[in-house]
Amino acid sequence: MNQRTSPSLRLAALALAGGLAVSACSGSSSGTAEGAADGEIAISGSSTVEPISVRVGELFSETGGVLPSVEGPGTGDGFKKFCAGETDISDASRAIKDEEIATCDEAGVTYTELQIANDALTVLTNEANDSIECLTFEDLYGLVGPESEGVANWSDAKDKGATSDLPDAPLEIFAPGTESGTYDSFYELAIEGLAEENGAPEDVQIRPDYGGLANDNEIVSGMQSVDTSFGWVGFAFAEEAEGVREIEVDGGDGCVAPSAETVSDGTYPLARPLFIYVNNEKLANNQALSDFVDFYLSDEGMAAVPEVGYVSLADADLEATRSTWESAKS
Repeated sequence: MNQRTSPSLRLAALALAGGLAVSACSGSSSGTAEGAADGEIAISGSSTVEPISVRVGELFSETGGVLPSVEGPGTGDGFKKFCAGETDISDASRAIKDEEIATCDEAGVTYTELQIANDALTVLTNEANDSIECLTFEDLYGLVGPESEGVANWSDAKDKGATSDLPDAPLEIFAPGTESGTYDSFYELAIEGLAEENGAPEDVQIRPDYGGLANDNEIVSGMQSVDTSFGWVGFAFAEEAEGVREIEVDGGDGCVAPSAETVSDGTYPLARPLFIYVNNEKLANNQALSDFVDFYLSDEGMAAVPEVGYVSLADADLEATRSTWESAKS
């Protein structure tokens, strides 16, 4: 049976490379790996969540735990491996989709969903583009929505529903590809509601006439090269990025800038949750995996979240995650 967290806030980085470690003791206090179990742990999925799992692994390896492999090809690609039984944990920057649930079910893969942090999508332009301070959801829809194919100038988004006075300047988009959870989250948070209102085609989410990029680093690199570029990346990565400028977002209640505070309290309209998914069968047969997740959810493991630039869970949400995990182990 699959288990999923039910936190009170369902909010919805330069990924570090390499394999990392794990094994520990559970609970809200810090964990150690005394008497650590042997085993292998494979983690794949979101490039957004990857830095958290990498840092947790580093901290855990210092206690003598098992060293898991960690990679970040994207949330969608991660679930493909996870539902095929190829990985123990799937990092995800969105909740698992219905079709992915069906794939896991068909393969007999059951799992436990654990929210481990909060994040946000940060809308960006080149630092030289000082003509835009805030964009409404209608602006975002006009720029990159499913009906915006062919819009090549910022001001042309007016014809597709944009409500702001956008500049008469070339529009070049640098954004995630369809395999990315950051792509899915942007659609669900900013575009989907207007697409349904407008009766847009259901087979198109984001305009298809841009080249989706594999990770946040490539997106920012592209935006740095074009003065009037547009795109979006994860909050933590945007905080450290150079050569680009954050744009405030108005989801209907006024312009709000992304920050740890506005992400945590939910006032920033592009906030989202981050998850790990644990394979239940592998959990039952791999003590090292259980030890690793124990450590991940300990105070010591959770300290990695703000350390790498993400937003920690509220106390009630963390307690809900820990309760779900304890139920999964019993």
